[in-house]
This record gives sequence, C-alpha cells and structure tokens, in this order.
Amino acid sequence: MSEFLVIIPTYNEKENVEKMIRKVFSLPEQFHILIVDDNSPDGTAAIVQQLQSEFPDKLHLEVRNSKDGLGKAYIHGFRWALKKNYQYIFEMDCDFSHNPDDLLRLLKACREEGFDVSVGSRYVKGGDVKNWDFKRIFLSYMASWYVRFILWFHVKDSTAGFVCYKRKVLEKLNLDEIRFKGYAFQIEMKYKAYRLGFSIKEIPITFVDRLLGESKMSFKIFNEALWGVWQMRLGLK
Repeated sequence: MSEFLVIIPTYNEKENVEKMIRKVFSLPEQFHILIVDDNSPDGTAAIVQQLQSEFPDKLHLEVRNSKDGLGKAYIHGFRWALKKNYQYIFEMDCDFSHNPDDLLRLLKACREEGFDVSVGSRYVKGGDVKNWDFKRIFLSYMASWYVRFILWFHVKDSTAGFVCYKRKVLEKLNLDEIRFKGYAFQIEMKYKAYRLGFSIKEIPITFVDRLLGESKMSFKIFNEALWGVWQMRLGLK
C-alpha cells in the first residue's frame, strides 16, 4: 500500500486525464491517484475506468452526481484518503498547469524536511507563470497580497491548488466546517492549517496556463474569494 495519494478533481478533462495519469505513474515514487469526477458529460470518467484495468489498486475513481465546486470535490477526496490510511495527500489540477514532476519536491518538503504542508507557489523566489498576459498576472499577484494583508498570513500563494498535506493536518481540520467551494477554499484550508500551528513551506513552481480544455474560472468563484477572506478574518459563518 502506498503512503502517497494524489487527488485530481475533473470536469470535462478528456483531453488531459489519461496523459496526466500516465505521467504521475511514471514518477519514481509510488503515487496512487484518486480522480474525483463531477459526472463529466464528455466521458472523462469512462476513460479513467478503462485505465483502471491497466493500473489496478493504484488508480481510483469517485464519480459525484453533479458539479458542486472544487472545494466539495477535494473534501470528498480527503475523506476517502483518510479512510484508506494514506499519509501524504496531494491536490493538483488535471490540465498540466501543475507539473507532475514537482510532486516529488512537495513530498520532499513534508517527508524529509519535516513540514506539515507544502505549497507549489508562483510567488516565492524562483516561481513563475507562463501563458498569462500582464493584466492577469497583476490581478493574481494583487489578490495574493490582499489575502496576506487581510488575514495577516505569510503564505504568498494562498490560492494555489498544488499542495501536499500530511495526514495529521487533515485529521485535525474539521472538514465539516470548510465552507467555501472555489479559490476561497484553497485560502481557507491553508489559513486554518496555519491557525492550528502547522508548518507550511512554499516551493517555487512554474505555473503553465492550460493548453487543452476549458478554464473553470468564473466571476462567482472570484467574488467568493474576495468576500470570503473577510469572512475568515472576522470569523463569520
């Protein structure tokens, strides 16, 4: 049984999902994968099901009834991981905006360097973003500054979705109380881990905007993060 589980939420990722699965399984560590699919109409889950016969016992699939937000998909995956006794639980996107090779660096920070959470960060020294225009980079960077200013929080890339959690972090967090679904979910998870005293290390990565498939970003997700930060700061439900 592997100690390492990579949770990958999907919705209409048929162009990327097989390539991502094969890439993760090609890495020198024995990562397992859990695909949490939100009932994709493009057949993403069917592709994963076919691959399960090739990768028995290490490729897992959970299909939810409907698209209900990134945060809900990850919470579903976290609960599954805890039941299966994984010790290092990762989040990453399916669209190759996160380089699967960097899973090894996130793991090293937690397993060998002793950190409780490691974050693939665009905004620490050595981090970078590719295929974004200046306006998008500026808005993203200012959003990161906004979060740090409101929450008095040291993580520079708080909305990052490329993360490794030690099991004890997810056990300590009350997953029932995680309220947000979009980018605010990523902020909330890191902020609550920080408030509980867990150590967090940011690892510089190069984030590459997706080449295939459609972005899941929306005004509703952005607005949730904008006002969600104040709810976290004030402790509002």
